[in-house]
This record gives sequence, C-alpha cells and structure tokens, in this order.
Amino acid sequence: MRFGRAPWELHVLIPGLRDRPSKPGSISIAELLSGGDARALGRVPEVIDIALCDSARLRGVLECLSSDDLIVRMRASDALEKVARQRPELLEPFVEPLLGEVAAIEQPSVQWRHAQIFSGVRLDTDQRRRAVEILKRNFERSEDWIVLSLTMDSLTHFALEDPDLRRWLVPELRRHLDDRRKSVSKHVLKLLKQLGAPG
Repeated sequence: MRFGRAPWELHVLIPGLRDRPSKPGSISIAELLSGGDARALGRVPEVIDIALCDSARLRGVLECLSSDDLIVRMRASDALEKVARQRPELLEPFVEPLLGEVAAIEQPSVQWRHAQIFSGVRLDTDQRRRAVEILKRNFERSEDWIVLSLTMDSLTHFALEDPDLRRWLVPELRRHLDDRRKSVSKHVLKLLKQLGAPG
C-alpha cells in the first residue's frame, strides 16, 4: 500500500513535529520501526522504552503514522497504544491529531489500537464525541474481527456513562449475535451483559 505524498501532515498539526534523532548519530524512530516480518513487532519494545523515558520522542512515533510503509504504521500504532496503557497522560498532547487526519487511516492494525487509545486517555466533552463518531464509523464499516471486538469494547466503555450512546449501541451489538465468527458473538454477549441488556 502506498499513499504517495503523506495525507496526514502531522508536522502542520503539531508545530515542530519531526522524526529526527534526539542527538547526532542516534537512530530515528522510523528506522527502529521499519523492516523485518510484517507479522512481528520488531523493535517496538525499544521504541516504547525510549518514549517512556523521553516523552518528546513520542512526536516521532506519531509522525510514523503518516509513513508510506504499512509495517511502520502498524508498529507505531502499537507503540502508542502500549505507551497509553502505561502512561496515558503522555498521549494527551496528541489527542487532536489522533482524532483528526490520523483517524482516516483504514488499516485494521491501526484502527484497533486507536480504539484502545481512545478509551484509555482523558478526553474532554468534544473530543469524546468525536472519538465516539470515529468508533461508530469503524464499527459499522469494518469486517476485521479484531477491529470489531476492540471497537465494541471502547464503545461499551463510553456507553456505560452515556445513555444515548447505550440506546444506539445495544441494538447494534445484537446484530452481531449471529456472527459466523464465534469469538465475535461470544464477545457481544459479554458486552451486552455489561450494559445490562439481555442477549
């Protein structure tokens, strides 16, 4: 997959956003995330450690989401999700680009990690509304079972405190009770129980 010129000009959204090594001779985040087997996370643990020790390097991780290389995008998204899991406050300065152009990425391995990030970081009222709209869109369009499962999780997370969203979500979840993939239908039952709705 190649996008040509990167459609997500993150350096415009976040002034100073460039994936450059922190000092001469050091390796860039993009280089750390590139190469190898597409099914492997490669040096993602190293990138996570770098970001946790130096939050300024998170800018470089975020910029990698605009890479032409789907492996780099997948690994960058994985690193961001794991950083958010350990230190969600570090992702708060980057919520806006994650809710903006980055949300247009239709790569499943990026979408499901963004679903996890959205439910793990602190959002204001408007950001929460926009996150829910992104999650709804991905839930309605995706055929990927991991995207469906993790997006359902995040929507349920928000619906527990939002009666209007709950009213929308319950019938949408029930549509997947007959999903041919048993992992999906079983997950739906679990979420309906959390929402206090009979399957």
